Amino acid sequence: MSNLTSTEQTATDMPATISKFGYELLRDTLLPELLGKNTPEILYWAGKRLARKYPLQTMDEIIDFYEKASWGTLILKKETKSEMEFELVSPLLSSRNSTKAEHFFQLEAGFLAQQIEYHKETITEAYEHPAKKGYKAVFTVKWDKKDQTT
Repeated sequence: MSNLTSTEQTATDMPATISKFGYELLRDTLLPELLGKNTPEILYWAGKRLARKYPLQTMDEIIDFYEKASWGTLILKKETKSEMEFELVSPLLSSRNSTKAEHFFQLEAGFLAQQIEYHKETITEAYEHPAKKGYKAVFTVKWDKKDQTT
């Protein structure tokens, strides 16, 4: 049984306000400073590692995770036999889209790749396509059924 009171449990389920400054301070300033030129690769693999710690069973759970992590609203736009296309929408994405950084959404891409890999049971990779403007990013997740994980 949890040590939290029912009031505390209810409070944790309520949406919190995210400071855009705090978000940008960590994502756009601190992480690139700490990780250096390998920032995109490290963030991608960090996303995959997070997905291994939080394996999700359904697409709805993945979408919910993105919301709870304040990454934005994840929308499945289309799916074929070897590819899925997602759109990530959030007001926090606008400043990241307007910079010239090469590591826009690698954390989110890696997480998505690993989650889809679990679902498809095949080696999966995600590629980001940052928008030039606005509040969204697009991810293409690809796999080849010949590359089974099991």
